[in-house]
Amino acid sequence: MKRADGRGPDDLRPIKLTRGFQPSPEGSCLIELGQTRVVCAATVTDGVPPWLRDTGQGWVTAEYAMLPRSTVERTPREVKSGRPSGRTQEIQRLIGRSLRSVTDMGALPQRTVTIDCDVLVADGGTRTASITGAYVALSDALRSKGLGHAVTTEIAAVSVGVLLGLPVLDLDYEEDVAVDVDMNIVMRGDGGLVEVQGTAEGEPFDRALLDQMLDLAERGIDELIAAQRAALA
Repeated sequence: MKRADGRGPDDLRPIKLTRGFQPSPEGSCLIELGQTRVVCAATVTDGVPPWLRDTGQGWVTAEYAMLPRSTVERTPREVKSGRPSGRTQEIQRLIGRSLRSVTDMGALPQRTVTIDCDVLVADGGTRTASITGAYVALSDALRSKGLGHAVTTEIAAVSVGVLLGLPVLDLDYEEDVAVDVDMNIVMRGDGGLVEVQGTAEGEPFDRALLDQMLDLAERGIDELIAAQRAALA
């Protein structure tokens, strides 16, 4: 099977990670995955949320936004509505959970790391690209503060789906709206699964197909982690 962009079913889109894309943050990374582009910036500040005061623990959190013309038609800025949409809140929590799963909070005494993920171009997989790029920004930010040891392993994410009955890796936008099953997988460098989000758009799918998609996602995430390691070397 050849996809519209010429890829095979188990091929990632071309990936590029640019460290230090923004000069001001303690860590930043531009991730380019095919046409999807997300800039991730990590800021380290003193202090933690109220429920963590005097615990000796740190905190990692994330914010996510799409520029108005990151999409084919203009997406209104959410600030005009006074609050993030439900989708944005879900993605922010996903990014934060993912990064916290590879961060030793005890090694960040009373510090907060905020990761800003801003989508410049949206062509599918913006939440998974945000996680993959945010890991690089987080690692650089903590290294700059002498806290690199707080990161315990890598983390990356990728989408998979079922297109015309066949599992495919790393969906672009046109595939994302056409697949029969849509999944996002978040996995650590040690192989641990952090999040599995999957939906049948029509007919239900069976356990065997789920296993195929997980295997496909794992191979893709291995490639993404290899790219992270190369960028951070």
